Amino acid sequence: MDPVFLGLVSGLIGLVLGVFGMLAFQVSQEHRSQLDYEDEPMLPDGAAEVLSIIGRAYVIVDSTDGVVRASPAAYAFGLVRGHTLVHAELLNLTARVRRDGVIEEQQLELPRGPIGQGMIVVQVRVASLGTEYTLILADDRTELTRTEEIRNDFVANVSHELKTPVGAISLLAEAIDDAAQDEVAVRRFAQRMHKESGRLSALVQDIIELSRLQGADIVRKGKPVNINAVVAEAVDRNKLPAESKHIDIVVGGTVPEPVYGDQDLLMTALRNLIDNAIRYSPEGTRVGVGLKARDGLVHISVTDQGSGISAEEQERIFERFYRIDNARSRQTGGTGLGLSIVKHVVANHGGEVTVWSQPGHGSTFTVRLPEMETTSTAVPIQGAKN
Repeated sequence: MDPVFLGLVSGLIGLVLGVFGMLAFQVSQEHRSQLDYEDEPMLPDGAAEVLSIIGRAYVIVDSTDGVVRASPAAYAFGLVRGHTLVHAELLNLTARVRRDGVIEEQQLELPRGPIGQGMIVVQVRVASLGTEYTLILADDRTELTRTEEIRNDFVANVSHELKTPVGAISLLAEAIDDAAQDEVAVRRFAQRMHKESGRLSALVQDIIELSRLQGADIVRKGKPVNINAVVAEAVDRNKLPAESKHIDIVVGGTVPEPVYGDQDLLMTALRNLIDNAIRYSPEGTRVGVGLKARDGLVHISVTDQGSGISAEEQERIFERFYRIDNARSRQTGGTGLGLSIVKHVVANHGGEVTVWSQPGHGSTFTVRLPEMETTSTAVPIQGAKN
């Protein structure tokens, strides 16, 4: 047979087989799409639309707890992995709802992530969705719970701290009454009472400052602030306690640009920082306050010649009511809130406060605040001299 003719026949056969193959593939794909469509879970009318706008994480499971639909937030919270509901607590809730037909609601603390790193607190509501499915709604309460715990701890700490000076004043008042005929004892008790009342007044003032911080809106109510003037005022307010310990406060440097924020809060923070340096410095030493601007940041450093702070203690000194040495803090009149106020004020102004210290070599606290970019338009600056 002619080889040319055989080649043509083979080519035609190959073409026909190719066409049939393409048609078979297309039919297979259409059939599969049809099956997928038929297998798509049929939710009750309107359920999908409501879930899309409800604003909470949700998971829908079938009668065997297989996940048929879940929001991105449910995956982000770590409630769902693939098509599986992760936590046994959620599986127990869905089983009870499926069995009893009663809506369940609980607050759960669950591991977050595939290896359980970190925890998430969620308010969970589980209910039947139609006859085949169960709906899980989850609301992240982690930050709210943390804030509530901080507030409860703060109230407990304040109650404890107030109890000490109030109790001392009460006892001293009784002692004065009993020693009314002893002039020397009365004077001694009166001096102690004066010291305790000063501690009580300082504590109340610091609590008021913390309360102000909670309501401060730096972004909306802030103004350009002359940080040189703020530092000068903070130093001036600490002159008396410094003189009582024969401590010199030496200020060096200036910054050309203002910062944006609340002048009173910034002054309070720097006053507390300088006050802290004076309290923990030996008599007859020096406290240095340095100012400089670099790379768009204002740096304010406060250096003392005190006993220094160990690396372990540096991790906690900015916590509320934390004291390195409770006995020494009682003697100096510290409230345990000063450095916490500094940290919160600086953070609210978009800055940071850090500490360098070594036992026996003193400490340096450094506040960094972003400079405010000036424009050609004249803007009144808080603290500027007219």
